[in-house]
Amino acid sequence: MTDKKRLRLGVLDQSPIRAGGTPADALAETIELAKFVERLGYGRYWLAEHHASEGLAGPSPEIMISRIAAETSRIRVGSGGVMLPHYSPYKVAENFRVLETLYPGRIDLGIGRAPGSDFPTSRALAYGSPVGSDYFPNMVQDLDGFLHDSLPADHPLGRIRALPKTEGAPPIWMLGSSDFGGAYAAHFGIAFSFAHFINPVGGDQVMRAYFEKFQPSLRLDHPTANIGAFVVCADTDAQAERIAATRDLQRLRADQGRHGPMPSIEEATGYDYSAPERERVRYNRARTVVGGPDKVKAELLALAGRYGVDEIVVITNVYNFADRMRSYALLAETFDLQSLPA
Repeated sequence: MTDKKRLRLGVLDQSPIRAGGTPADALAETIELAKFVERLGYGRYWLAEHHASEGLAGPSPEIMISRIAAETSRIRVGSGGVMLPHYSPYKVAENFRVLETLYPGRIDLGIGRAPGSDFPTSRALAYGSPVGSDYFPNMVQDLDGFLHDSLPADHPLGRIRALPKTEGAPPIWMLGSSDFGGAYAAHFGIAFSFAHFINPVGGDQVMRAYFEKFQPSLRLDHPTANIGAFVVCADTDAQAERIAATRDLQRLRADQGRHGPMPSIEEATGYDYSAPERERVRYNRARTVVGGPDKVKAELLALAGRYGVDEIVVITNVYNFADRMRSYALLAETFDLQSLPA
């Protein structure tokens, strides 16, 4: 992983809400950012799922996928991801068959096992269903079966068909931050995305096990993987550090159970951290790449090499939308992404 042209880039958007802004602002910025990064040459745009958060405006990736795909023409658009234990695999298959019908060949179906919320909200999402994460492997298998009309004849739901009929089906990506996700992806023969931005420890070993234990399937004959990473890139290292301070404080507060909006640069740089809080910020920085273009390029290439992947899905959550756009633009330039003609 030495040639910068080999590293492909995508985007994972959590639709962050900034202090003084609104959820409507956040979703409008998501749409604008998707159009912008497509022009820059990014290959994917994934929408995250979070519930019961005052700081993130994205509980329904399926809805945003439809809007983003309508506003773009080339970039792949998908979920990063649908938290499958909350839902019926049949309904998820229906949703993504509709998306595939509307935007054939451009949709990714990323799924996850984590709740993406607190326990009471998880109960509200399931609304009394006894099926949950304990049944996750069965749910993955059933989702694939519904997407491809391939449930066994003796399956209790084997006669059920998810509609509308489509020529193809979105590829399934398993999203994970532990060895569970990698093991499931390898077992079912599907693509795998490791969330380095959630867990920066041991992910390379999880990825190595995925590559070694991958079982080819009818959908995918070879292991396919990427990683997700927090990145803040600015014209200089000092500028990037100042901008990233907003994410540092917002992440610290989330760790303390306060899932509020992204603080301003002034609030973040003026915050009086206690010694334990500073230590927590240092820990969180292990999953964040911050700096000017040269520093960020070197660290991302090293990260990709460590994981053995040629694609990174980038998350940039900072206060100013202009700073987010500039970060993605600098990455596109330093990695020589192929921009669309004006």
